[in-house]
Amino acid sequence: MLNVLRERWLAPRAPAGYRPGVTLGHLLRNLGPLQVQALGASAAALHDPVGGWHAELRECVQAHLLMHLVSCEWQMSVPALQACDLRLELRHTGAVRRTGVTVVYRGGDKARFVQVRDQLLGNAALLATLMPLDFKRLTLACLDGQWRLVLEHTGGSEVVNRMPAFRRYIQVSPPQRAHLLACLGCFNEALRTL
Repeated sequence: MLNVLRERWLAPRAPAGYRPGVTLGHLLRNLGPLQVQALGASAAALHDPVGGWHAELRECVQAHLLMHLVSCEWQMSVPALQACDLRLELRHTGAVRRTGVTVVYRGGDKARFVQVRDQLLGNAALLATLMPLDFKRLTLACLDGQWRLVLEHTGGSEVVNRMPAFRRYIQVSPPQRAHLLACLGCFNEALRTL
């Protein structure tokens, strides 16, 4: 009996006012001509016939005091040319203005990290799409012979406040949409050679 009560009261719950799939629907309308297949209320599989990449898009909810944020996370899996255990993160550099892109080690094989970092930073097309792209988080992990990219863009998210009550969707602008789709295409090609 105690376990049932504990599960009911301590289980993670969605914040009040969260509407599964609404933010994802706004973002999918915002993205334009992609092939979309629903994977549930708050997830979709996407295919770009021009770029040739496949990705999943999932809503992520972050609860805060009297408000919550709903962001959409892009996930892409690409077969690795060389199997390894590696985790890394890509970030913009520069305190006020973006001056470049850096690759940060997060775990795994250090020697392989140096090779991957040098190849990513040497890819001019990839850097050209990453520099103007507004992203919060971009991680790469190689496990079980697969590269897994997770990208969270600053657009395509919704802010919901309870006091005062308001709801605001932050759309992906047309230039950001072009950079985002180009970035996914570049990663699809680049990760296949790593």
